[in-house]
Amino acid sequence: MQHWTIEAPEKLTFGAVEALDVRIVSGRLAVLASEGPPTLEVTEFDAAHPLLVTYDEETKHLSVAFKDLTWEGMLGWLRRDRRKAVVTLTVPKDCRVNAGVVTASAVVAGFERTTRVKGVSGAIVLDGVSGDVKADTVSGPVESRAMEGDLSFKSVAGDLTVAEGTPRRLRAKTVSGRITADLALRPTGHVTLNSISGDILVRLPENVEVDVDVKSTSGRLVSTFPEIFNASGPGTRSLTGRLGGGMAALSATTVSGEVALLKGEKE
Repeated sequence: MQHWTIEAPEKLTFGAVEALDVRIVSGRLAVLASEGPPTLEVTEFDAAHPLLVTYDEETKHLSVAFKDLTWEGMLGWLRRDRRKAVVTLTVPKDCRVNAGVVTASAVVAGFERTTRVKGVSGAIVLDGVSGDVKADTVSGPVESRAMEGDLSFKSVAGDLTVAEGTPRRLRAKTVSGRITADLALRPTGHVTLNSISGDILVRLPENVEVDVDVKSTSGRLVSTFPEIFNASGPGTRSLTGRLGGGMAALSATTVSGEVALLKGEKE
C-alpha cells in the first residue's frame, strides 16, 4: 500500500487502477476515462487539512479524499472549514468510479462499467457515461449527456437534465427538482420518473415506439402526441397511450408538478 499527503499542487502517476474513490469538498473535480497511465493532478489547493491519497497495487484500488469526509456523511456535510481543491483524475474506461463532492462542481466522462456520484450543492455532469450509473444530490443539478445503460437519479431539490439519452433503464426520483429528458428509446428501454412538486418534461422522437403512462394528483398534463389520451378522473389526472408499436415503457408520476410530453424529430 502506497500513501501520499497532498498539501499543495502536485501530480502523481500510478500503476493499474480498477477501482477509484475520490471525495472533495469545494473547488472542481474531473474524472476522465483515458488509455494512458492513471494520473492524479492537483492544480489548486487551499485547505486547512491535507488530501490523503492511497494506492493498493494488489487490489488496484486508488483513493483520494479528505480524511473525515466519509461516503455516509457526505450528503449531510455541515463543516465550514476551508477545503478547496481543483483535482483531475484519469483512469481506464472500465474502472469502477465512486466520486463525491460537497459544493465543488464535478465532471465524470467516458466510463463504461459502474459509476457512483454523490453531491450536495455542486453541479454534476456525466458525459458519455454508460453501464450502471447512480447519481444522488441534495440541491445540485445533474446533467447527463449521451448516456447509455442504466441511470438511477435521486435528489431533494436538484434538477436532472438528460440530453441525447438512449437508456436501457432510467429511474429518477425528486421532491422539488425539475426533470428534463431528451430521449431516444430502444424497444427494451424502461423509464420511470417521479416527483412531488417538480415539473417533468420529456421529449421523444416522432417515430418512437413506447407505452406511456403519466399520472398526477393536481399537476397539469400536456402531450403533443395525438395518440396519447387524457384519461383523467376524480382525484387524479392521467395520460395514457401507445406510440408506434409500443415495447418500450415510459411512466411519470407527480403530486403537483406539471408533466409535458413533447414530440421531437424523427430519429
